Amino acid sequence: MSNVKILDKEFELFIPYEKIRSVIETMAEKMNEDLKGKNPLFLCVLNGSFMFAAEIFKRITLLDAEISFVKLASYTGTNTTGQVKELIGLNESLENRTVVVLEDIVDTGITIDNTIKQIEAKNPAQVQVATLLLKPDALVKEVELDYVGLEIPNDFIVGYGLDYDGRGRNLIDIFKVVE
Repeated sequence: MSNVKILDKEFELFIPYEKIRSVIETMAEKMNEDLKGKNPLFLCVLNGSFMFAAEIFKRITLLDAEISFVKLASYTGTNTTGQVKELIGLNESLENRTVVVLEDIVDTGITIDNTIKQIEAKNPAQVQVATLLLKPDALVKEVELDYVGLEIPNDFIVGYGLDYDGRGRNLIDIFKVVE
């Protein structure tokens, strides 16, 4: 598939699934080494991170690893609202746990910064962040990222869990908007 039309926008192939899978395999290998003996709780940020979280978690070989889910929102259409609202919270205790936040994309840094603050308030031993994609040119908040799959330009993208007004998450490849 080379181009797709979602609602009123045209998108072109940007990152094929083979590249995504390769990046995730490398990230998982590093996590398996780094997290030995730490009883990690992987925290998937919904909705966008569900595909990334599933792909990475099935490659985590640590038998004491767990996964949970939180839902946050900061986007409307193609623009960030600058506001982060927790929609669904955590049920697990984070006290003295190593928490690894699984994020699909870090662009402005606002959402991940807010997420880290909410997690730190629950007294974890350590908070790490793994993001499939990073848009360094879009950052407005300085955030520490432990695992970064790919750095990309500040283009609007869909696919592999990322959406345009709720559409396009099911695409296995990542597409960028055609301006």
